[in-house]
Amino acid sequence: MNKILFPLALATALGATAIPAFAQSRGDWTLGVGAHLVNPTSDNGALAGGTLPLDIDSDVKPTITFEYFLRDNLGLEVLAALPFKHDIAIEGVGTVGSTKHLPPTVSLQYHFNGQGKVSPFLGAGINYTAFFSEDTQGALEGTRLKLDDSWGLAAHAGVDFKVGERGAIRVDARWIDIDTDVEVDGAGLGTANIDPLVYGMAYVLKF
Repeated sequence: MNKILFPLALATALGATAIPAFAQSRGDWTLGVGAHLVNPTSDNGALAGGTLPLDIDSDVKPTITFEYFLRDNLGLEVLAALPFKHDIAIEGVGTVGSTKHLPPTVSLQYHFNGQGKVSPFLGAGINYTAFFSEDTQGALEGTRLKLDDSWGLAAHAGVDFKVGERGAIRVDARWIDIDTDVEVDGAGLGTANIDPLVYGMAYVLKF
């Protein structure tokens, strides 16, 4: 997480004392359309008492955000996306299943006055992840896989590069706490720690 969020946080700190750019006022709202990569942490935990280390792969999908400004530079954002799909593997066994999920996230975000056409921001909020369309293969072929839905905290950092009077290109990154209990044929096997970095780009339009 630090390798991606640190440069964005640094840009935020540097821009906090600079001249205004792409400023948002109370009552404004923005629409963002882009694409993001959900990249689970390299250590997804282990099932069956720690004997089955997990490996969950990444996926890219289109995303959309809506943000309403409660005060000048302070906005409430909702993130939505098309369903992400991830293969689930057990180290030494191979791919044993897959799942889809939707990770709607609500964040409170502060947009700093930036330098020229650059405006950084920081945010924090809460995520709800709904898992569905679980499937099995390989060593788990023919069994029923279930992943419980998850609630967790989320952190957000990014930079807007102003394009025209109302538009901006956004580069951003999130860390989301996603932990899900895993069941096979109704038997609990443990918890998968997905905890992904979600990063990408979007075009943001201010209204």
